[in-house]
Amino acid sequence: MTPNTSYKRTFIGITIVLLICFIANISLGSVYIPWLDTLSSLFGGVVDKESWRHIIIHYRLPKAITAIIVGSGLGISGLLMQTLFRNPLAGPFVLGISSGASLGVAIVILGSSFAGIAFSTFLISNWGLVIASSLGSILVLLAVIIVSLRIRDTMAILIIGLMFGSITTAIVSVLSYFSPADQLQRYVFWGFGSLGNLSWHDVLIFSGIFIIGVLLSILAIKPLNTLLLGENYARSLGLNIKKSRFLIIITTGLLAGSITAFAGPIAFIGLAIPHLTRQLFHTSDHKTLIPAVVLFGSIIMLICDSVSQLPFSEYTLPINAITSLIGAPIVVWLLVRKRKMLF
Repeated sequence: MTPNTSYKRTFIGITIVLLICFIANISLGSVYIPWLDTLSSLFGGVVDKESWRHIIIHYRLPKAITAIIVGSGLGISGLLMQTLFRNPLAGPFVLGISSGASLGVAIVILGSSFAGIAFSTFLISNWGLVIASSLGSILVLLAVIIVSLRIRDTMAILIIGLMFGSITTAIVSVLSYFSPADQLQRYVFWGFGSLGNLSWHDVLIFSGIFIIGVLLSILAIKPLNTLLLGENYARSLGLNIKKSRFLIIITTGLLAGSITAFAGPIAFIGLAIPHLTRQLFHTSDHKTLIPAVVLFGSIIMLICDSVSQLPFSEYTLPINAITSLIGAPIVVWLLVRKRKMLF
């Protein structure tokens, strides 16, 4: 059996698993909806209860699509960062993008009491938080890009990103210290992450940004594969390191920044998914890895969301807690195995 045939069978297999997880995610929740009625609702058929159709179309389907975008986007971002920095522990937020988003949201939520009533009401609305998070991510990303154009050492960019993250975290800590309990609680709840707060309009905008990020990652496949050989060798092959680095950072910022803006900071998915994908496909070719992390990230995120819903219960756990409980043991397992990483 040739590798291409093996990869095709694996892709078909995980695509089927993804479809099963997608239907299961829509069916499960505080109200269980049978699979046949779920499929009928999705394809415009007849269902036993009209309320089930409303739950599926207006709540569970947007949430499932959001889970797919979040898992795929974080998986791609983590893969790009691990290849760029040749570091198995690099994640999508290593450049301080998540910290910048958190700072933007912290300024809006924790500082809303200093604004007028009407203005503060807009600021703490869903779109106010999305805009604030996006601006925070963009400002940190721009700072990292400016630095990256001035230095040659890629590892120095990693350190600078971590320093930007430390600075923004420190500012958030100061704001938290002087904030009232109700504002601090709202900020903490935002930090838990959420997949179920988006309307169809929000999902449409989110999907558009995600598609742009995926297309940019496809353009980066050749530079990513060349960087696996090392920067010096890639430079000798004619690769423009600065332009490639710029494309990779922009792609990561677009995906990770938009995900943080719309769904909050989601932990560990971007770090764990690329490693799991490499273990499954045994390749370092990004032409295979990028579509694979899209599928794998979607599956893991749908499973995490299904678990967080606590099926047949009215309670819902924070999605960030579930991703950490699943992702952290995976990272520990990978480190304990000490198997050579494919870079």
